[in-house]
Amino acid sequence: MRSPGERKIGSPGRGRWLPGRYGGGLGAGPAGEEDEDRVACVEDLPATQLYQRVQSPADLKALSLEECDQLAAELRDFIVESVSRTGGHLGSNLGVVELTIALHRVFDSPRDVLLFDTGHQAYVHKMVTGRRDGFAKLRQAGGLSGYPSRAESPHDVIENSHASTALSWAHGYSKAFSLSGEDKERRVVALVGDGALTGGLAYEALNNIGHAGARVLVVLNDNGRSYAPTVSKLSESLTQLRLNPAYNGIRDRLVQVMREVPGIGSLAEASYRGLSAALREIVEPHVFFEALGVRYTGPLDGHDISALEPALRHAASFNGPIVLHVRTTKGKGYAPAEEDEVQCLHDLKVPAPPARPVTVTAPGQSHDAGAVRPAAGPGGESFTDAFGRAVCEAAEADPAVVAVTAAMPGPTGLLGFSTRFPARFVDVGIAEAHAFTAAAGMAAGGLRPVVAVYATFFSRAFDQANLDVGLHGLPVVACLDRAGVTGDDGPSHHGLWDMLLSLSVPAMAVACPSSAAEVAPLLRALLEYGGPGMMRYPKTPSGPALGPVLEGFSARKLREGDGRVVLVGVGKLAHAALAAAELLATEGTEVDCFDPRAVRPADGQMVAEAARAELVVTVEDGLARGGAGTFLQAEVADAARREGLALPAQLVLGMPTAYLPQGKPDALLAAAGLDAAGIAASVADAVAHLRATASSPASVVEPDLR
Repeated sequence: MRSPGERKIGSPGRGRWLPGRYGGGLGAGPAGEEDEDRVACVEDLPATQLYQRVQSPADLKALSLEECDQLAAELRDFIVESVSRTGGHLGSNLGVVELTIALHRVFDSPRDVLLFDTGHQAYVHKMVTGRRDGFAKLRQAGGLSGYPSRAESPHDVIENSHASTALSWAHGYSKAFSLSGEDKERRVVALVGDGALTGGLAYEALNNIGHAGARVLVVLNDNGRSYAPTVSKLSESLTQLRLNPAYNGIRDRLVQVMREVPGIGSLAEASYRGLSAALREIVEPHVFFEALGVRYTGPLDGHDISALEPALRHAASFNGPIVLHVRTTKGKGYAPAEEDEVQCLHDLKVPAPPARPVTVTAPGQSHDAGAVRPAAGPGGESFTDAFGRAVCEAAEADPAVVAVTAAMPGPTGLLGFSTRFPARFVDVGIAEAHAFTAAAGMAAGGLRPVVAVYATFFSRAFDQANLDVGLHGLPVVACLDRAGVTGDDGPSHHGLWDMLLSLSVPAMAVACPSSAAEVAPLLRALLEYGGPGMMRYPKTPSGPALGPVLEGFSARKLREGDGRVVLVGVGKLAHAALAAAELLATEGTEVDCFDPRAVRPADGQMVAEAARAELVVTVEDGLARGGAGTFLQAEVADAARREGLALPAQLVLGMPTAYLPQGKPDALLAAAGLDAAGIAASVADAVAHLRATASSPASVVEPDLR
């Protein structure tokens, strides 16, 4: 007889019994409608690869454990092949294959809320929820997102690609379900890993989850890493006993001795294992989590589905917050990823759409041991490599220079610094806010900290950059990689807000190198500035230097015009601005073109020339409203008023205030009219408008910012 918690699936005589929702006897509700409609007996399906048969979580429930193991191997092969073609997060997803399968076999998504933290661990989740075919266009324009996306599937609940947020979401969902009475039928499950538990927001959420007694299951994916080896004492605690050979050796010898005791060997072994577990829990995470009011269980092998499923069912039946600790191997099953000590091939980038699949090679092929770096462009170095070289040179010249990052020493170019100056290198983990306040303390103590993070993550630390660094006037330099339109990772990773935020901090110097050659002199200028500073640069390859390398914050005049139209191209868009000026010249409009190099302090000569013009156009790859153009136009207007000049008309070109989709940077910029042809067209339209309407000075020519 089957238990009340089980149900029959498949055709008569050929089906197998599967446990119902969370298994029998745990007080769970009936299975979801999708399960009844979709589950079929695998014997009834064509003899093809298993992964091709799985179109929904319900299909997973029809598989035996042996078939699940086969499916896991097939999914790993699919991930490696797919990501080698398109680029994407490789090691992270190879590590959660079995865990994701088990989660979808036990829970009923989307009725049960499955949250992934961070979202780059969700590839297998996407595959088993009907999106396998979309991986052909993973992270491409109009294709599948590299993170959860609500537009793609109801199984994607939140669109999180910034780490450490899921537990706060989980607390909110559990509160909503509690008040609506849905908590009896719906579960909230947060898969937290890949370093997400090093972020302070996660601890704030845990504290509140425990205090509220929220019915949340936290699956702690312990792989000891984020982008690189995780910086966390909790992580050390999670792994210290499992990595201690003395402990493991003594344990194994004691077990063997006890087994051989005549008559009571099995009882003695069981007693020892119970005592060992109790002692381990005294010094292991049990104490940490339960002090917060969150029950702890584990650790389990995160690659053993037969152990994971019953553990998940039992945890789901607990009427309160609980952590299920699982151990996984980042890059599992793919030797080059497992052997990459730096990143486990965390993310793989392909330089251009290849004509045939890209072979994923073993680590050690680049100078930072497996970390895939942005490609160098016609100008030689990438901006990232130029920064890594420049900060090492600065450290050699000044022993007070220290480098700080947030779990990303490789992607930000600081691996060389960490090797050469280990005592002066600080990796704070996924804790950008802490990074900036700690840097403020370092600066107040006499050091010269350089904080390297992605531009998109700067928004996580703005309060600290503003009130701890800015308010105190401290010489902390923020170096923001991946600024502007970044491309494949979609709306959460475009670096569009950093310019607006930095310019709102009083007296913060803001530098924007137009090529990799400008990175070192601008970093020197920022270190000499004596106050808060920021330098932003893109992920895209550097173009060639636009002229002799300059020192300080002085602007570079790229082209001499007739003085009536001034075009200012900020950062990498100085190249597009110069090309636009050349196009305009062929149509009879002579434009003065500048590479400002720094937005604040703005070069006085450039501002003075712009104040005498009839039209001033600024171009940037950040937000048009509130960004560099807005600031520079205000500087020009102030200069004109001081000199008693008529205010020039203004045109600010930049990105709209919107969440941009994924796509190649050049294509996204062109769509926004920020390539050479688009800039030239906008300037020509503005000139024609001024001439046709005899517009009064100070008129503002508004671009289309929809």
